[in-house]
Amino acid sequence: MWDPEKYLDYADLRARPFYDLTSRIGAVSPRRVVDLGCGPGNLTVDLGKRWPGAALECSDSSPEMVAAARARGLDAAVLDVNDWTPAPDTDVVVSNAVLQWVPEHRDLLRRWAGQLPSGAWLAVQVPGNFDAPSHALTRELAASPAWSSQLADVVLREDDAVSTPLEYANLLADAGCGVDAWETTYVQPLRGSRAVLEWITGTALRPIRAVLQDEAWDQFRAELAPRLDKAYPTRTDGTTWFEFRRVFVVAQV
Repeated sequence: MWDPEKYLDYADLRARPFYDLTSRIGAVSPRRVVDLGCGPGNLTVDLGKRWPGAALECSDSSPEMVAAARARGLDAAVLDVNDWTPAPDTDVVVSNAVLQWVPEHRDLLRRWAGQLPSGAWLAVQVPGNFDAPSHALTRELAASPAWSSQLADVVLREDDAVSTPLEYANLLADAGCGVDAWETTYVQPLRGSRAVLEWITGTALRPIRAVLQDEAWDQFRAELAPRLDKAYPTRTDGTTWFEFRRVFVVAQV
């Protein structure tokens, strides 16, 4: 279950890759703009402001996120991204920090590139930090004797969850698209107690939270916290630097 309020912690830092991604979309007057994995809708609203004449379509697999998006006035739908098919007038598709959860997303990109009308834009951003200490330490603790039986069925993202910019560029070029692909590592300034733990609680730890009861969840976080604090020391000014690599691809059909 997604927690919209927890996800919106550090909202400005989470939003920056979205704007870096969408700034590369060259659409002028799209007929339909789609946000796949809209989350609480705070960024979807900006798509509507940029293209006020377009039909705005948005969806998310989380009912909690969709409820938050609807509270912002968006006509959001609960939908698994695997089940989405573009309408004939779809000129812009944005998928921001979603497809890393979808093992078959490379097949989806090929399918969408074949279904979208000529000239349409497809913009995707995925985290590329699954080998970072934040994720490696989480996997290590989850696999430890104390937790392995409780978390045996939990799937945590590994290094191969997403491709490199070059791999995405080749995939979409082979599908007949013009492609702009790149990666950026953001050195993010986090503040507050256990800052990195709080950051990943809203995202990477979600599969673990889904299976643990409250007491066990609190214990897991308590054991993970000092490991993260050691890997990400807090400066004397209260800042914790958190390196976060992200992969971007913008393609035009």
